[in-house]
Amino acid sequence: MLTVELINNNIPRLDLQDSVSKALQLITDFRVSHLPVASEDKFLGLISEEDLLDAENDKVTIQALQENFIPAAVGDNQHFLNAVSCSNQYETTVVPVVNEEKELLGVITTTDLLKALGSFSGANEIGGIIVLEMERTNFAISEISRIVESNDATILHLNTIIHAETGMLTVTLHLNKKEIAGVISTFERYDYDVIYYFGIENFENTIHSNYKHLMNYLDI
Repeated sequence: MLTVELINNNIPRLDLQDSVSKALQLITDFRVSHLPVASEDKFLGLISEEDLLDAENDKVTIQALQENFIPAAVGDNQHFLNAVSCSNQYETTVVPVVNEEKELLGVITTTDLLKALGSFSGANEIGGIIVLEMERTNFAISEISRIVESNDATILHLNTIIHAETGMLTVTLHLNKKEIAGVISTFERYDYDVIYYFGIENFENTIHSNYKHLMNYLDI
């Protein structure tokens, strides 16, 4: 999904000659923390509510705050994940979208980004979730897929996160069915560490955890 597909044209843009009071009112009305500023359609940057509130008085124009503009924007032909990264980096509730001429086409709201992420990650699809933890060197997509498919299941989505402190890899699997007890058993048979899971067998999580602790105790 490209950024241009998520543009929200309802969010207004500011002009350099707009007053601080007008900008604050628009921020309140549209429930955002930033608004884009443009001059003759050219994107100049984002102005934050915080900087507007810090202005000496609300009668001054936006131009007087130009040094506070945030140069946060994404191209109209970029993947929407670039907009997610931009929003996270600058902590904004809107992400401006510009074309090659740096003309402001509109913005993407964090609400729309969240919806797109939900669709992208398969959050709207029904199925079980299994979370594994392993050393990065032990990560093999082919073996993980084989284990899942040997239990007549399919991986809909796979995401990985590296734990900053330990360096361990967390692998989240979203499967096409909720009956995942067999898949979990197979992973454990191959010495994978299943740290938690969600499916029809949710009620077994506590028993399953206690069993693992008992087995670890007996191995001592």
